Amino acid sequence: MLKKLVNFFKTRILLILLIGFVIGIAVMISANKAMEETSTNEFCEKCHVHPHSTESWKLSTHYDNPSGVHVNCVDCHLPPKGHGYTIEKAKLGIHDLYGYLFKDTADFNWDAKSTVEQAQHFVFKSSCVNCHANLFPLTLTKEGQDAHLYYSQNENDLHCINCHLHVGHYDPNAKHESNVGFGAGNDQNTIVYTEAVKIEKFEDFTETIPNSAVSFKMVAISGGEFTMGSSSDDKYAKPDELPAKKVKISRFFMAETEVSWIEYLTFYSQTGAEGRSTDTEGSRTSEVVDAVTGPTPPYGQPDQNWGLGSRPAITMRYHAAETYCKWLSKVTGKKYRLPTEAEWEYACRAETSTPYFFDGDPKKYSKNNFWNKITGADTTNINTYVIYAENSEGKTQKPDRVKANQFGLKNMLGNVAEFCSDWYAPDTYKNIQDGSVDPKGPAMGEERVIRGGSFKSEPEDVRSASRDFTQSTAWMKTDPQMPKSIWWYSDCTNVGFRVVCEADETLDK
Repeated sequence: MLKKLVNFFKTRILLILLIGFVIGIAVMISANKAMEETSTNEFCEKCHVHPHSTESWKLSTHYDNPSGVHVNCVDCHLPPKGHGYTIEKAKLGIHDLYGYLFKDTADFNWDAKSTVEQAQHFVFKSSCVNCHANLFPLTLTKEGQDAHLYYSQNENDLHCINCHLHVGHYDPNAKHESNVGFGAGNDQNTIVYTEAVKIEKFEDFTETIPNSAVSFKMVAISGGEFTMGSSSDDKYAKPDELPAKKVKISRFFMAETEVSWIEYLTFYSQTGAEGRSTDTEGSRTSEVVDAVTGPTPPYGQPDQNWGLGSRPAITMRYHAAETYCKWLSKVTGKKYRLPTEAEWEYACRAETSTPYFFDGDPKKYSKNNFWNKITGADTTNINTYVIYAENSEGKTQKPDRVKANQFGLKNMLGNVAEFCSDWYAPDTYKNIQDGSVDPKGPAMGEERVIRGGSFKSEPEDVRSASRDFTQSTAWMKTDPQMPKSIWWYSDCTNVGFRVVCEADETLDK
C-alpha cells in the first residue's frame, strides 16, 4: 500500500514538473517574442514622440550610408545581448512607460536632452564597439587615426558619442571639421567708431571699439572694504570658501555684462592674420600682420546654435579671454584685463553680505530640499536676477532677461561662469591676511578660478561666495586636434568672461 502511495505521488510530481516545464517553455517563447516585438523601430516610435526622433535618425549616417545597413533604435539605446540587455531593456521600458503615462512631452526641452551629457545615459559604449570593433579601418583619415588613437589611450574617460553624437541623429548644424566660416556674416562692416572713447572722470562710460560699430557699457565700481568668502555657519559653504577675510578693494571699471558674441567676433575678425582659412592650430602660415594674433577657426559651432548677438560668448579657453583683453587694451589705449577673484566677488556682492545680492535663501530655492521636492519652491525672486538650471531652458540667455545688481551689473550670478585672473587653490583664503588691499591668489597653479555659476547651476551654486575652477583636461577630451587647441574648449559650454578696466589715479572723482 505504501509503495502504491509513493508511486502515486511520484507520478503526480513528474506530471507537475512536466506541466511546469511546458509552461516555462511557453513563457520563455512568449517573453522572447514580446522582447522582439517591443524592440522594433515601429514600437519605439510609438512612445518616443520628440519631434526630431524619426526624421533625424533616418537622415543620419546610421541609416543613410553607402553600405545600406540600417542601425535600429535598440542597437544604440540598449547594450548588445549578453551584456545586460534584458535588465537594461526592463529599466528603459519602465522609464519610458512612466514618462508616457505621467509626463507631457510638450513640456520637455528636447534640445537640452540632445546634449552629450544627456545622451551618455541612453547610449551604450558597448553597443558602439560591438558594431565598430575595428577603430582603424583602411579608409580612416590621418585626423581620424589620431583621434581614435587618443580614444584608445583614454577609453575609460571617453564615450564614443563624445565625438560622434550626431551620427545617430542627424544635425545639419553639427560640424566635425574646422569651421573656417565661423563668424562670417557677423562682422561689423559698417564702421561707426573710428576711435575709442576718452574718459576723464571716474564714472560710467560706454566704450567704443575703433573700426567697428560695437560699443559696450562699463560701470564705475568705487573701492571699499568687504568680507570675502562665506561665514562658517552657512550650511552651503564649501571648504574652499573659508575662512572669510575682510579685505580692501581699489576702484575699477567693470563691464555691465559678460563679453557678448558681437564683441568677441569683432576681436575675431580684426585679429585674423592671413592663413586663418586653412590654419587650424599652431603657428600661422604667413607673417603675422596684426599686433595681436587671434583665435584659429573652431571645430563645430561654438555658440551651440543658440544664437550670437548679445548672448555671452562661450567655449573660449582662458588663453583666448586673456588675448581678447590684450587686444582690447591695444585698440582702445586703456588697461583692460580679467578681474581678480577679490574684485569679482566685491562687484558681485555690491555691498551686501547675504548669500545673494538680493533677498533669498538657497535652502528655499534648492531642489535638494525635501520639502521643495513635494510642494515646489517659490523662485520668483531668484528668477528675476539669475539665469540658472531652473529657468535657463538649457542654454545661455540674453542679458535683458535679468535685472542688474545694486552696482548696475547684470548676470554676475548665473548665465555663464566667468574667468578670473587668479590661479585656483582650495586654501586661497587661508593665505590672505585680514585688511589686505587688492589681494590676489597664488603665484602659480594648474587651473584658473571661475565664479558665478552658470545656466546649468543649482541655486546653492550661484551664491555670491561660490568658487569653482577650470578643468583643462576634462573640457578638452573631444578636441580632435593634436596638440589640443589653445583657443577653444571642445567640451565646455557654460564658461565666458567679463572685462575690467583699470582706473587711472589721475581721473577726477
